[in-house]
Amino acid sequence: MFVDKAKIFVKGGDGGNGIVSYRREKYVPNGGPAGGDGGKGGDVIFRVDNGLRTLMDFRYQKHFKGERGERGKVKTMHGSNAENTVIRIPPGTVILDDDSGEIIADMTKHGSEIIVAKGGRGGRGNCRFATASNPAPDFAENGEEGVERWIILELKVMADVGLVGFPSVGKSTLLSIVSAAQPKIGAYHFTTISPNLGVVDVGDGRSFVMADLPGLIEGAHEGVGLGHDFLRHVERTRIILHVLDMSGSEGRDPYEDWVTINQELELYNPLLAERPQIIVANKMDMPDSAANLEIFLEQLQADADGDADEDESPKHQVVAMSSLTKQGVQELLYKAMDLLETVPETRQIEEVRDVAERKVYTLDKDEDRSFTVGKENEGFYVESAYIEKFMKRVNLNNSYDAIMRFARTLRMMGVDAELRKIGAKDGDIVRIADFTFEFFEGSDFYYNE
Repeated sequence: MFVDKAKIFVKGGDGGNGIVSYRREKYVPNGGPAGGDGGKGGDVIFRVDNGLRTLMDFRYQKHFKGERGERGKVKTMHGSNAENTVIRIPPGTVILDDDSGEIIADMTKHGSEIIVAKGGRGGRGNCRFATASNPAPDFAENGEEGVERWIILELKVMADVGLVGFPSVGKSTLLSIVSAAQPKIGAYHFTTISPNLGVVDVGDGRSFVMADLPGLIEGAHEGVGLGHDFLRHVERTRIILHVLDMSGSEGRDPYEDWVTINQELELYNPLLAERPQIIVANKMDMPDSAANLEIFLEQLQADADGDADEDESPKHQVVAMSSLTKQGVQELLYKAMDLLETVPETRQIEEVRDVAERKVYTLDKDEDRSFTVGKENEGFYVESAYIEKFMKRVNLNNSYDAIMRFARTLRMMGVDAELRKIGAKDGDIVRIADFTFEFFEGSDFYYNE
């Protein structure tokens, strides 16, 4: 089974907690704080591996979490940073954020990497908080939580040559006779519902990768039929073999088929209209094929003559062949290989450059410290993503010093002043996330067990 789309959950490892510790050495009275910092949580990293061709692995495992950093140690020793979690993906994978739909990266080059979920910072030990007024603090920070997000992976097949055309024109049969691939073949529409890849040996020491892509129908650029599931794979191919049923066995006109498919490609991505193309006149063993080919060539020439600005180009090469008798197959392979050698490999990734091939420097954004206050029931509430994140790092359960540090932070942010403005008085209950506090005008907040 070929899997070309997956939705997975990734979470960076949490940072290790800092610890509270003091020096206790013989003949060293009042040794002071010695709690070390926690280690950084492991990042979740995607790495391109040329040995992979599908997203099958993500069908069975959808959750990936980084390792947690080691907690701090005594004697101010730092906890170990966690190892990164590396996830292998095939080349041609586009990584998107599920919430925003933003393209995080387009991974095409073997060995390139990108961090999709950063690990959290380690918490600071109590030695970091020693001051002249408080030389022996009895609190430490918890580690920061790692980034978590849902991600969409979309695979665009990385093939040199792509076979396009309406259903049942013989694309799968052609791939089966020129390579060792064994695609499903049948006399009904949409036999191919996922791309098939095969390595083609031209016979003169040269070879290329060919992809049999699912059949197109009119309206595919709007998602009709297999729609975008097909078209995103065409973007990666360097040249296109446009296969036509020249016998007209399905009751369609070959020239109209050719025009319709090209319109769908151009409407989906204008760059595809410029992609080198060879027209494959298939099923030439059928009775009416020769006559239909003559008519097709006349229509093709009339189309070229009608556009005075358009020069004859490789995309208008026509090769007559039959998958049944194998007539013209070798000629097609030679022409495809010759044309392929004129197209640089960079054409495969011209739509979106791999992030590993460019460097973008950005400044870290300042954390949003905004907050809102209000009344609820008989008390008050404070809402702020920054404060809630800060609370997770401060151990409020067993340290008076930690509570006082938290209260000072809120006072410096102006939270207590805003509460006073809306009527907060001594002894009023203030809720922040899942915690409740008593508000005292002179001493700010006290944690309410």
